[in-house]
Amino acid sequence: MQQFRSPLVGRHGEVEEVAEAFRATGAEARTTLVTGGAGAGKTAVVERARWAVVQEGVKVLRLGWEDTEGPAGTAALAEAVHGVLARIPDGRLPARVTAIRRVRSRGIGPGPEVALLSALGEMLADAAHHVPFALVLDDVQRIPAPTASALALLLRTFRPAGVPVVMSGRPMSPGGGTGAQLLAAADLVRELPPLSSADVGELMVRRLGRPVDLDLVRAVSRALGPLAGSPGAVLSVLASLEECGGLLELDGLVCLAVPESALRLTAEPAELGRLGWPDPAPDAGTIATAAVLARLDGGSGLRLDDLYRAQPPDRPGRPDGPLEAVGHGLDGLEELEGLDRLVRDRVVAVDVDGRVAFAVPALAAALRTLPMPDRPGVTAVAAGRAGQAEQAEQEGQDGRDGRAEQDGQDGRDGHLKTPAPVPADAARIPCEAVALRREAGALRREAGGLRREAGGPSSVAADDGVAPDRLAALRGHRSALRHLRPHDIRTPGGLRESAALSLRYTDHFAVLALGEQLLACLDGPHGEDRVALDCVTRAWVLSALHEHRPLHTDDADPDPRYRAAVERVPAAAELVALGALYGIGPLTPTTFRPEPTAAPVPTAAPVPGADAEAGPGALPSLAEIRLLAAVVGSGAEFEDARRGLPHRALGAADLDRLRTSAAYGDLAGALQALVGERYAGAGQSAAGRYHAMVGDYLAGHWDSALTFARRIETRARFDGAAGVGQLARALAAEIQLMRGEYGRAREWLDLIPESVSHPLVARVRLGVRYWSGQVDEALAEAWRDERRLRENGHFAGVDRVLLRIVSITVRGDRRETTRRALEHLETLHEEAASPLTHEALLLGRGLVDGDADSALAAYRSVRRRGDLPLSVDCCQCLTNVGEDPLRWLDEATRSAQSLGMGPPVRGLLAEAATRRGVSVPRPRTAQEGLSERDVRLIGMVSDGSTNRRIAARLACSEKTVEQRLTRLFQRTGCHSRVELAAAWLDGSLARQGLAPEAGPRGGSGDGRMP
Repeated sequence: MQQFRSPLVGRHGEVEEVAEAFRATGAEARTTLVTGGAGAGKTAVVERARWAVVQEGVKVLRLGWEDTEGPAGTAALAEAVHGVLARIPDGRLPARVTAIRRVRSRGIGPGPEVALLSALGEMLADAAHHVPFALVLDDVQRIPAPTASALALLLRTFRPAGVPVVMSGRPMSPGGGTGAQLLAAADLVRELPPLSSADVGELMVRRLGRPVDLDLVRAVSRALGPLAGSPGAVLSVLASLEECGGLLELDGLVCLAVPESALRLTAEPAELGRLGWPDPAPDAGTIATAAVLARLDGGSGLRLDDLYRAQPPDRPGRPDGPLEAVGHGLDGLEELEGLDRLVRDRVVAVDVDGRVAFAVPALAAALRTLPMPDRPGVTAVAAGRAGQAEQAEQEGQDGRDGRAEQDGQDGRDGHLKTPAPVPADAARIPCEAVALRREAGALRREAGGLRREAGGPSSVAADDGVAPDRLAALRGHRSALRHLRPHDIRTPGGLRESAALSLRYTDHFAVLALGEQLLACLDGPHGEDRVALDCVTRAWVLSALHEHRPLHTDDADPDPRYRAAVERVPAAAELVALGALYGIGPLTPTTFRPEPTAAPVPTAAPVPGADAEAGPGALPSLAEIRLLAAVVGSGAEFEDARRGLPHRALGAADLDRLRTSAAYGDLAGALQALVGERYAGAGQSAAGRYHAMVGDYLAGHWDSALTFARRIETRARFDGAAGVGQLARALAAEIQLMRGEYGRAREWLDLIPESVSHPLVARVRLGVRYWSGQVDEALAEAWRDERRLRENGHFAGVDRVLLRIVSITVRGDRRETTRRALEHLETLHEEAASPLTHEALLLGRGLVDGDADSALAAYRSVRRRGDLPLSVDCCQCLTNVGEDPLRWLDEATRSAQSLGMGPPVRGLLAEAATRRGVSVPRPRTAQEGLSERDVRLIGMVSDGSTNRRIAARLACSEKTVEQRLTRLFQRTGCHSRVELAAAWLDGSLARQGLAPEAGPRGGSGDGRMP
């Protein structure tokens, strides 16, 4: 008997176990119960096991309890057994049926029923003796109680000898009832565990037939919550995604092309009841109540108070049930008759603050798609609460900073009459229309406390987003703000407060959502509040740039009021122009260029609504904006703009980060380097993700960089507030090009319009066209791009375009073009005077003139800056012109292997090895790193031990120590004992996979070197 491996994902062991239960006929027969939640795959496991054993000749019959007619109980069970006996081909069916009928004809009462069950057991055992078979029952939790009780008694007391029985159903409680009886009748209970995240990914790959992005797996798991390990729920979400076109293929991976909030289960009431509720299935009224709550919530942080405090005071009393423990009055429970069960069934959760949320977000999203039920009482609650909040705002009640209890009392003192039924869309009005200033004050205090606990502003805006409770409060704040009219005197201050809170929590989408209200306010007179509106305008532009929305093009936004609003605020207008220099929109000769500042420009441009308690988070000042623009231009412009910063001098590390960020169009990185602690952060914005992508690219984490590129791309596809990331596309194309994936590089490049002009785009276009065989066309287009960029005053990053031209022409023996490119590099360095242009010039001299000293200086500068891809080019050049080609070839090979570089780089390294007469080193795996004796030797060098002392402690000669150190220098890329010790202590060797993560135990190196 061979072991069967099931094709079911994550259920191989369970299928084999059930199959073994089917096979165990005769004296080894037993009763097995397979349980699991909705969609866990119980039926699939049983059916797959049944199919496997049937192929081996085992006979498996279904006990069809659901096909019986007449009353439930022992008689129904007997009818089902008759159906089983009828399928036993041994010719003894009439005798068995006669025996059963004889027992049934003796009378009624408990005695005859017991006798009938005994007869059923005997007949089944007799049939199994002649023709061995197994019984299977599905969905046993749905068996009527009398029938289930009879079946449990049959299996427990009158068990048919030699007949294995396999049942499947939902988890059953041992506390009592028919479920407890069936549970007690089982010899083995096998509960199916949730699928692991890896199994969920494998399931999605099998379902879609293509590899899937890990972000898609994580998004589906988050949307399913406690159902994340349910195969049925996962397949349901995938089916809804395919139905709405929510999947997109990038880099050969299936990605999510809709917002995560749009992930939902299949919107069929029966399917929702099966997956989202425990047994028994919910009735239509419960699903209707859940649909209303889902629409009322809408992600805005619904509270129980919002549902019940607006009710007329003639409904006293508190209910008995789970909701009572929350501490809220439940007046009007008649209108929400299914709410208590939703909480009891754990479909809806209520926290101690009374916030209502669905346990499974995908269930809530599916419920919102159902037709709005005709539930006047429920929709009236929502409309009444919204109207009550509107009335409170008109009367100035929102100016208070009181607690929710006081606000609720104000509402009951002047309650509105319950309105008439409202249309379905009215129920979508957020119920979180609480006092604006109250929410803002609470959020300010919370943000201040978080900063004090975290010790700084950078900890407040984590990349993982805002915590759920804070997010709910933010949504409530914005919901209340939407109820203020444009001409209300409180609206400008409210907009400023909301912009401050959103920037503090790095929620740039929330700032963009203020656009319509901002424009409406700008159309009317507000006197002194113009200052507040100007601050909001600057915050809005900054958030637009963070979401890669170009605002200076006529077709970027159809509303001309945005252009007018921006032009009236100088700092906002210069921010808009700054976007073009960082790849956000087309670069033109009229793009803002910084002018020399005769006097210092005020620096402390506070965030809207910031105060002493609110802490850091200022907008960039006019001088800082000019420096951000100047860093992409000439050295003279940069020095002029730098002198306009009166607040602090930028350190060398800050300047390096600023220039590197400018070269890659990394706006978030440039702001972080320039503004420092005052920068609130980029959060999950497009700029924040591109900043992370650039960091991963330079550090050599290319798989992670591609993940960020896909996130930026998919977000731009499904969210209109986010713009496309042209530079993210270019950097993704560069990575795929270096890996030899020309088709994928071309796919990324084709997404970039020809009108986009940026050095990074020009560099990628040159590489893709060159490796596609279009050498002359590639070089001609590269020269045009270089000329256009320099004419527009854009110098940062042009050095890498020229360096690629040098590399291509050196390989193609185009000496005239090579010399021209080197001359352009020299001119560019004279104009830009940047360390990056100096690196490129040094490396260019090494490639063209064979200047080993220049190439070595470039290598050291690149390594110090942390640009791993460019260090491979330096090593390749040093392999050609350096004194020790094997050392540089080894380092280049290892770095190229860690980056996953393909034919473009491997071919250059092979040519260099052939030219210098050395062999290309075999790629070293992480396991082939430094040996224990090497680690011990490095530890003693790090301790400052001399060669003589090391030799004495290891009982070897000084010559042996010198030879081993020389080999270590070659393998690690270090040039001296100091560099080797530094690489050991700062973890560089561990990151290269050459040494363990931790330092050696006993750095003194006790013991002998083998």
